[in-house]
Amino acid sequence: MKFCSDFQTVRGILLSFAVAGTLLAQAPPQSPAGQSGMGGGSSTAGNHAAIHDSEHRPITAGGFVASGPKVFEDVSQKSGLASWKHVMGTPEKKFIIEMAGSGVGLLDYDNDGWLDIYLVNGLTYEQYDGKEAPAHAALFHNNHDGTFTNVTEKAGVANDRWGAGVAIGDYDNDGWPDIFVTNYGKNRLYRNNHDGTFTDVGEKAGIQLGNWSTGPTFGDYDGDGKLDVFVPGYIHYDIAHPPAPGTATVAYSFCNFRGVSVMCGPRGLEGEHDHLFHNNGDGTFTDVSEKAGVSDPNKYYGFTGIFADVNNDGKVDLAVTDDSTPNYLYINKGDGTFEDDSYASGFALNQDGRETASMGLAVGDYENTGRLDFMVTTFSDDYKVLYHNDGDANFTDVSNHSGMGQDTIPFLGWGVGFLDFDNDGWKDIMMINGHVYPEVDKQDWGTSFAQRPLLYHNAQGKKFDLMPPVAGTGLADVLEGRGAAFGDLFNDGKIDVVINVLDHSPVLLRNVSPDKHHWLELKLVGGPKSPKDAVGATVYLTANNVKQRGDVISGGSFMSSNDQRVHFGIGDATTSSAEIHWPSGAVEKVAIPSVDRILTIEEGKGITGELCATCKK
Repeated sequence: MKFCSDFQTVRGILLSFAVAGTLLAQAPPQSPAGQSGMGGGSSTAGNHAAIHDSEHRPITAGGFVASGPKVFEDVSQKSGLASWKHVMGTPEKKFIIEMAGSGVGLLDYDNDGWLDIYLVNGLTYEQYDGKEAPAHAALFHNNHDGTFTNVTEKAGVANDRWGAGVAIGDYDNDGWPDIFVTNYGKNRLYRNNHDGTFTDVGEKAGIQLGNWSTGPTFGDYDGDGKLDVFVPGYIHYDIAHPPAPGTATVAYSFCNFRGVSVMCGPRGLEGEHDHLFHNNGDGTFTDVSEKAGVSDPNKYYGFTGIFADVNNDGKVDLAVTDDSTPNYLYINKGDGTFEDDSYASGFALNQDGRETASMGLAVGDYENTGRLDFMVTTFSDDYKVLYHNDGDANFTDVSNHSGMGQDTIPFLGWGVGFLDFDNDGWKDIMMINGHVYPEVDKQDWGTSFAQRPLLYHNAQGKKFDLMPPVAGTGLADVLEGRGAAFGDLFNDGKIDVVINVLDHSPVLLRNVSPDKHHWLELKLVGGPKSPKDAVGATVYLTANNVKQRGDVISGGSFMSSNDQRVHFGIGDATTSSAEIHWPSGAVEKVAIPSVDRILTIEEGKGITGELCATCKK
């Protein structure tokens, strides 16, 4: 594969400056003591040298090549998604509530076999105060022909609150996906009515909360067959008295970046507790955060949570990314409580022993060892962190060893996913980027407010190779990216990406990779002792003597929720077998008779359905 010299030159420059920068002094998140003269409300690795391309553009918005592999095509306009727009505060982004953006949820809300799209929206200040009609979230129905129709009003899922995150899960086990939306303000739980409409039951369910909730995740932590929900908290924010530099709310030192005045926080601001809600099975939930040991007494700045089994004991554990504070990893003890293993596991900090401004979180087995690894997106002037699972929930930061540490430093990352974009049987990594400070466009720092995505190809678990941003393709899109969800929108076996773009219309990147590899997708349906949507299930698929792992996950990326059908690329293999570990504890082996199919597998019943959109009629 040949890339142009511009791309190679940029990589060389990035490598040469890999170790440039001074570590920020570590300080408690709500105390200015110990901060360096640089100041700054976000944890970074220090000031790195500016990186430009041959046209002197910041590398985050440049470095394009004229030719190379075309992986993604931007089909936002032709899909119909561009008719909707995200809004969040003012373009100046004077306050932190305006910067985080919102998530994306992928779900088949009408059970027709095709993924639909839910896009969370924010508000302007005028809308929040009731002076203008509020902006709406959007539910787009998949028309099966590459286009989508906005059905928000009919469906009743407009939200009309300052929206943040979304998780998809069938909390009432009726076979229809429900939507949980977090907000600044009260959260919503949209129960699926089975007729194309939803009812907000958040108040009755008891999970509204009331300040700033972020990236939720559904999971059956106690093994009773019902989905519980974890809700991270970010900042305890008073919109009527926003944090301004030099006020009693926050010190000046937390309101600058590289010596330039910017919005304040998160450091220097009061954080929010996290919440775990137990599903009572009668439409209500009980807050068990403190009892379970996951309430976040430190009030770290939580962004994205994921329930997943990281130590392979059949019980879902809980990982949480925290902005500019240590990350959490809670190990499920099996008695309704969790052990805080954050530091002992190696997940709390990076290899420098430093907390990062962690935004997005992806889980996936990139080495095909049967163990889940973590990918975490972080702030600019810092590398993005790949945590290798060494076994027994012990993690090692292998970012630089993997080949992706240096390239990521100028970028500010949000949505992230493990996806096998070319179906070769090895999970690749994609990151969605965009800065929080519009002021960076006025400085010569080698970074930009809007940024292009990053895609890394997995070289059979040994390292990751950065795919070139070919001009005119989706990898050359320069976006204020935030939440992103990954899934097969066209039922063609290729993983596509939906991106919620700050103050802009969403972007749909269709996977048009020219590979001819085979694939399988498994839609799992749980039995009486498992959640109906099988969230928490683990699948081991063997093909070509390679054993891959896939998990049914709710939440993740950045405040988003991906396709819950488990996707496997299997290269040139034409036969395979699956071993499914159901949430109930049952283990089932299933022979897979075909390829290039979406198969429905019900617990205890084997294959009960098949969808093949690309097969000849």
